[in-house]
Amino acid sequence: MGAGISSTLSMALTYCFCTSASSLCNACFGSTAAGTTGRKRSVLLLTAVVAFALLFQYYVAPHVIEHSGWWNVYASIPGVGRRMYDAWVDGCDSHYKDQPDLYARCVGNGGVYRPTCLSALFFGASAIATKLRPSLNREAWPAKYGLFLVLLLLFMFVPNGPLFDGVFLNFSRVGAMAFIVIEQIILIDVAYNWNESWVELSNEADRIEYGSGVLWLRAIIAMCVVMYGASLTGIWLLYHFFSGCPENNAVITLTLIGVVAITVVQLSGTEGSLLTSSVISAYATYLAYSLVSKNPDGRCNPQLGTNDAWGISIGLALTAISLAWTGFSWTAEGRLSTDGAKTTKSVAPSASDGSRRRRDPNGLDLDVPFLDPEDQPTSGFVAEADDDEGDVTDSARTAGSDLWKLNVVLVLISCWIAMMLTGWGTIQGVVTRNGEEEHTAANPTVGRVNMAMIGVSQWVALGLYSWTLLAPRIFPDRDFS
Repeated sequence: MGAGISSTLSMALTYCFCTSASSLCNACFGSTAAGTTGRKRSVLLLTAVVAFALLFQYYVAPHVIEHSGWWNVYASIPGVGRRMYDAWVDGCDSHYKDQPDLYARCVGNGGVYRPTCLSALFFGASAIATKLRPSLNREAWPAKYGLFLVLLLLFMFVPNGPLFDGVFLNFSRVGAMAFIVIEQIILIDVAYNWNESWVELSNEADRIEYGSGVLWLRAIIAMCVVMYGASLTGIWLLYHFFSGCPENNAVITLTLIGVVAITVVQLSGTEGSLLTSSVISAYATYLAYSLVSKNPDGRCNPQLGTNDAWGISIGLALTAISLAWTGFSWTAEGRLSTDGAKTTKSVAPSASDGSRRRRDPNGLDLDVPFLDPEDQPTSGFVAEADDDEGDVTDSARTAGSDLWKLNVVLVLISCWIAMMLTGWGTIQGVVTRNGEEEHTAANPTVGRVNMAMIGVSQWVALGLYSWTLLAPRIFPDRDFS
């Protein structure tokens, strides 16, 4: 009798736990029911890829090299440990075996390429499948997660060359370069919505108590000061630590000119906002730092051969913003899908609706990412809300959908993660000669190519933002909303 009661209680608790976990998962990462898109679950998977890449680079790779810790147990399995060891050191043992620092970086880079390469292949295949059948992006996610983990386990036994340190490395450099431009779009979107959100909070506070809204306007100014301060301080630090080489001086000076130029253009018209310009200025400064830190000449690159903790931290923060925007921002739906803006049933807006959200003349909702769903408008030509909301049927939502663009963006983010964690695939280290330490780059040509790629991406990004400011003036009869 007691055993039966215990078994019944165990089954009940298990059912409650599974139901609660499922509800929590749906609440946080979106439902898989009809009418959803699967954006959040895609972002969750890519977030796990970042964690695996860091784990492989900073934990697994060192243990493989040193034959320490858990590796001794794993290596004792006949035919398994040796096969994995050979796969991870493939190419590194022949080029950097006599240089321990470069050897460790090479093996660590291979650890990053495994999950990120699989991620790029996975989302590339998803883009093709979603193009053919959009509903596939929301279906069978438990099976997708399971398949991904199984393939990741198999990838641990795949040699570095030619897939990882050859084909994927070169593809990732191009993909990361493209993502820098995409990231500019994300930051522009976030900054515009951020500015509009605080302006409307100021207006709402003034309606409640006249004069109280000035606090939000002061907050906008304060953030502008912080962003511009970070940008100008960063440029000064670049001049201080990275000057000395003509190419570095040119990069830093051109970045300063670009920051001043976009600010002047924005202030000379009514387009854009100073907050948006300050965010883009700080981002341009970060790209300048990324560029000069790839210089293979140790005389003007004091970080050559060292672990770029600041660069990785900033890169991970930008990746987090990009993933959050892709998975949780309402405006991401409109950017990534041609049917992201849909006409819903017309409802006469109330006074409170007008006070809570400013819309452009066409009624396009300029929503702010991460707002409460209750704040979403219900009338006019509005951007689609969360992927779990709305009255649009599944067939209407997926017909003619461009959800494949979401997966393409995730492919580019995978490339960006690989390049950001490995210094764009360059092998750098510190060698000791005659008792003195010298910075070294295994392939200086690769470092200069990476510098050129980041430099082109930086100016394409600045040009893109400048176009958002100039286009309405050049073509006043066109709608650029």
